[in-house]
Amino acid sequence: MAKEHFFDIVSEVNMQEVDNAIVQALKEIKNRYDFKGSKSNIERTGDNQITIISDDDYKLESVIDILKTKFIKRDISQKAMDFGKIEKASGGTVRQVISLVAGISSDRAKKITIAIRDSKLKVKAQIQNEQIRVTAKNIDDLQSIIQLVKQLDLDFPVQFVNMR
Repeated sequence: MAKEHFFDIVSEVNMQEVDNAIVQALKEIKNRYDFKGSKSNIERTGDNQITIISDDDYKLESVIDILKTKFIKRDISQKAMDFGKIEKASGGTVRQVISLVAGISSDRAKKITIAIRDSKLKVKAQIQNEQIRVTAKNIDDLQSIIQLVKQLDLDFPVQFVNMR
């Protein structure tokens, strides 16, 4: 009997790297001249949320740009950030909450499995909780599926783990 090969498609964010990116962004904000005397701050609120507070919309956008560059340096996908709306906060400041996308929702998983099924390769894709398991007898088919999923225009980050 031929051995089955498989891998999992997941959407995860390394929270330790997120914390490191926030610390580095705060250091840069503290040392930049255009932020002298500013009330700008970044903090993790909850498991998958980041709250950014700043003096006005312009400074808020600058803080977000700094955070994005730190995310890039830490190899965290920009697609992992889901920006909330900008709201007024106390003391004349503005606040924005960023949710970090973790896990693949069922409708997003269906989109990926339909694309895999339409590829006409001899593979089987199953949705398991917040991940997708792709199984095949030929490992080359699995590598073709990885390339296919990478080429899809997804609005969330995906990683490929547990290749066996």
